[in-house]
Amino acid sequence: MILEKIQKENDIQTLKTEELKPLAQEIREFLIQKISKTGGHLASNLGVVELTMALHLAFHLPEDKMIWDVGHQAYTHKMLTGRKAGFDDLRTYGGMSGFPKRAESDCDAFDTGHSSTSISAGLGLVRARDIQQETHSVISIIGDGSLTGGMAYEALNNASMLKSNFIIVLNDNNMSISPNVGGMSQYLNGLRTANAYTELKKGIEDTLLKIPGHGQKIVKKIKRTKNGIKQLFVPGMFFEDMGITYLGPVDGHDIHKLYTTFQEAKRMKHAVLVHVITQKGKGYAPAENNPSKFHGTGPFDITSGELICDSNKDSYTDVFSKVICDCAKKDDKIVAITAAMADGTGLHPFAKHFPNRFFDVGIAEEHAVTFAAGLAAGGLKPVVALYSSFMQRAFDQAIHDVCLQKLPVVLAIDRAGLVGSDGETHQGLFDLSFLSMIPNMTIMAPKNRWEMADMVRYAVDFEAPVTLRYPRGAAFEGLKEFRSEIEYGKSEILYEEEDIAIFFVGHMSKLAEEIRLKLKEIGYDCSLINARFVKPIDTDTIELLSKKHKYFVTIEENVLSGGYGAAVLSYVSAASLPVKVRNIGIADEYVEHGSVDLLRDEVGLNQETILRQIITDYNGMK
Repeated sequence: MILEKIQKENDIQTLKTEELKPLAQEIREFLIQKISKTGGHLASNLGVVELTMALHLAFHLPEDKMIWDVGHQAYTHKMLTGRKAGFDDLRTYGGMSGFPKRAESDCDAFDTGHSSTSISAGLGLVRARDIQQETHSVISIIGDGSLTGGMAYEALNNASMLKSNFIIVLNDNNMSISPNVGGMSQYLNGLRTANAYTELKKGIEDTLLKIPGHGQKIVKKIKRTKNGIKQLFVPGMFFEDMGITYLGPVDGHDIHKLYTTFQEAKRMKHAVLVHVITQKGKGYAPAENNPSKFHGTGPFDITSGELICDSNKDSYTDVFSKVICDCAKKDDKIVAITAAMADGTGLHPFAKHFPNRFFDVGIAEEHAVTFAAGLAAGGLKPVVALYSSFMQRAFDQAIHDVCLQKLPVVLAIDRAGLVGSDGETHQGLFDLSFLSMIPNMTIMAPKNRWEMADMVRYAVDFEAPVTLRYPRGAAFEGLKEFRSEIEYGKSEILYEEEDIAIFFVGHMSKLAEEIRLKLKEIGYDCSLINARFVKPIDTDTIELLSKKHKYFVTIEENVLSGGYGAAVLSYVSAASLPVKVRNIGIADEYVEHGSVDLLRDEVGLNQETILRQIITDYNGMK
């Protein structure tokens, strides 16, 4: 195997030219085999095999710096930098990350995980290089989907002023996770099909160079002319008009053409954008035919492409999807917005049934939330479905555009809490804290699938900003017998006894119920309370329970700082209630990748650890 010759960074540069195409095939076969067992990001990685190989041929690591936007397409990069063995435990606890990590290798220049960041980070590395009078190359690789994010344009605006080399590689596969939308996608479609321009440019240049004595000068003069031949064939010339040299489009699966183009890009004394056309999922038919399905996949059968799934139970996302469609059938003012995540957030059925009321704004969470605010101001009932970790990007918009005006926008926050294998950049551990601090915001979290359905209905009729927070995975089907009407700001007392009271948030219901049962077996009296509302907290119930209980426990899958437990503790302290409070949640740290169950063990959100804390605390009070 040619792949066996790659043991460390830059080893690819020792290969013969005729070995490169077979190597690409071996890399694809390796990725398909490994990801079929571990799960991971398949389609995006299959699409950039030749592109990554060409980058590693043209540049020298770790001296040269590559920043992979989002970073889920960096698997080939990891293989070419000596980390092939790490794929056996990819995305498992203690194993190799599915994203670039500086702590993992000197060849990973920047930690990534969210989109539209690579140009800003790359520009920072360029300025640091220039100030320190260094000479290495800096290359930011960004997908066309990430160009819908406003941060990319802020960075391009600054990059246009550079007087030194900075290479931006635009990996254009017409996909983010869902198919790309909007003006930039249409613009890039025009560039993709501009073969006539590329061929004509080359033909004219070759002809002029043949003129004895004057050809070279004429070509140089034309290249310096801003409004040259390119303007006739590519309307607007967006990048060049910004002062960024545009090279391409280049076939992203032709290693020789890519290598040649990168050598040309290195010579530029300013910012240059290399436009590369790739096919997402290339080399594996199921991924080519359905790249969204294989964007991030669990283990799958290679022959059929079907997922190997342990459960066919509805997830919280499935419940949201079904109920929001039912609500929309009865209320034509309900509209839905997502940021390139129609499938992941469960809004694909809504888009199918109500195409005129569905908006995919691309990877642009900030715009999504303010757009929703405008829809609400216009008299509609917008529902914005985002992952918790991506909602972080729209924090200012939630403060300034939604809550300040008390607009009835529903934030459907999916993937809240620990999400597992994607690691630090994707864990949804901060939403309760940063959303709770915003005036006029209401936050709810369901204990099971039935309460999830009830809360969706409650939220769309709520006449102020409201967040509905729920996790990834199968919806809890326990505690079915408890289904009281939702009353604003009120908790739900499931079991009322005395001494110990456990307050849980949302999907911590199963864990909290198990802990109560264990306490009962040991001989402790224990009340169980479903918080329902994280903001406002139910101070009446807290006051009531403080009369018969001397120990409160709060359980949430969120950082402790600023979370539900912190609010309860603050109130108990301020009201001088005779109750000891134990807050259980996530410590002040990032949580790495691994299975959710294992991560809960590691952070102490498991039955054994919590039970031990409760018993130790309670016995210590006697």
